Amino acid sequence: MATTNSKIGKSKPAFKSVLPYKLKAVSQTRQDIQTWRRALAAFQNVEQPSAWQLQLLYNNIKTDSLLTSQLENRKDQTFSSEFVIKTADDKEDDKATKLLSNSPAFRKIVDAILDSRFFGYSMVELHNNIGQLIADDLPRTNIIPQTGTFYSDYVELTDQVQYRDLREYGTFLLEFNNVVMHEQEFGLLNKVTPHVLMKRFAQSCWSELCEIYGIPPRVLKTNTQDAGMMNRGEQMMRDMGAAAWFIIDETEELEFASAATTNGDVYRNFIQLCNNEISMLISGAIIGQDTVNGSRSKDEASQEMLWQKVMADQRFVEQEVNSIVIPALASHGLVKEGSYMNYSEAEDINKLFDFTRKLLPYKDVPNEWIKEKFGVEVLDKPKNEATEPKQPGNKKLSAKLPSNFFD
Repeated sequence: MATTNSKIGKSKPAFKSVLPYKLKAVSQTRQDIQTWRRALAAFQNVEQPSAWQLQLLYNNIKTDSLLTSQLENRKDQTFSSEFVIKTADDKEDDKATKLLSNSPAFRKIVDAILDSRFFGYSMVELHNNIGQLIADDLPRTNIIPQTGTFYSDYVELTDQVQYRDLREYGTFLLEFNNVVMHEQEFGLLNKVTPHVLMKRFAQSCWSELCEIYGIPPRVLKTNTQDAGMMNRGEQMMRDMGAAAWFIIDETEELEFASAATTNGDVYRNFIQLCNNEISMLISGAIIGQDTVNGSRSKDEASQEMLWQKVMADQRFVEQEVNSIVIPALASHGLVKEGSYMNYSEAEDINKLFDFTRKLLPYKDVPNEWIKEKFGVEVLDKPKNEATEPKQPGNKKLSAKLPSNFFD
């Protein structure tokens, strides 16, 4: 029988999870401040804490476009930064660096570490498929970090497991926990939640204002005692469009109370306030939003503040990777014992280029270094006899004298 390399009909190897869980349907009802307070109360319950309400609320507010852009902008700068893996003797391990730089699983681990700052905690389960690292996120709704408990069903609270007592903990199960109960630090998104919920409320009110002022209601006066006229009037009003309509008796009157005249500035200002608060919490500054009062210097200062946040994220990732992830990867034989991760320091290319240009007349700079730093192919100039520079208006005079001039 002929062999074939076709993958048709071949299933991927199934990995048995150490902590299996059941998928649950997620309610899409409207969330409000009361929902947030109930979720906080359930998470802070001393006897039987529950995390799924708060984590589902975090997932819900992530649909906000501004919050998503701020989170991705901050995280992407860490993902785009280069790092190296060094051995215990401070030598760069090019093989391990290349392996982890090109590994989707390691990127997912770093993503989970960064998310632990926003969601409060994260857990990743590792699988080693013949030297290939595979990482799966575990749902935060099923995890209780205060007690180290994992539930397969977070609603029914069945099949609880003390995951920190498992022998796989630290090698196959990696936990990144930043919850501080006595300081009520439950993740940065906990501070963002009320602003996103109030922003949604303002948007909903603004949409109602647009409906009222944009499409005026219609009023039909008719004999309401006549069923035929009522039916004909209702059908006519429905066919005329989507605006609100009323049918009253000929002897009745309908008046609208005069409200404060507004074009929505109160809602616009409130939404802008919520956007500013979200930006301040995630990026440390308001970046690229105010197109009326914004300026280049202001945005540059805001970008500098964001970069300070990114560098703090990188130091945090280094700590978590070196203390938790690297020992686990070493147990799988993917890196050497005692290795550690280090992000490369970012350089200001413009300042470096200006410094190099000023240095060239006095020192030799290798062509390979210039190509590596600036991406420019350079060649050495041909060496000529040294000549003094000629300056206009400062010409040298010379004369050839006969050999017996001083005789």
